[in-house]
Amino acid sequence: MHNLKLIAIDIDESKNKRLKDFPECLPILATFPSFYKRVGYIQPWIGYFFSNNYNEIVGAGGYKGMPKKGSVEIAYTTFKKFEGNGIGTEICRQLVLLSKRTDSTLKITARTLPEDNASTRILKKNGFKLMGTVHDDEDGDVWEWECKDPHPN
Repeated sequence: MHNLKLIAIDIDESKNKRLKDFPECLPILATFPSFYKRVGYIQPWIGYFFSNNYNEIVGAGGYKGMPKKGSVEIAYTTFKKFEGNGIGTEICRQLVLLSKRTDSTLKITARTLPEDNASTRILKKNGFKLMGTVHDDEDGDVWEWECKDPHPN
């Protein structure tokens, strides 16, 4: 298991300055001012970067807004250089744990492209079950997943 540290993507862009030293962070940082204006900025329901023991930023993840109707959606990515090492699985696990620590009654969901891929494997490893295909306004038809067992064997 990886020991990853969460680094909040702050609504105050001046607090994200050190993250601009990492080229992989730049496109993500560019999307957050408008994202936070649209969905709000209430911790812990925000975006995060994840760093390893060497202070390298290895990926990102977070929530697609505050919980609504007892449900919260997570999203995550592993930066190319770190793919295939279990980083995405750990980012997903940490997002689930943070959700459960904040509100143990929440339904945790995620959406993927409608095909088997690395993201679907990550979700399965974290106790998510495929619930079916839904239409997403931004991404079209996607698979929706729900965390059924946050601590699978």
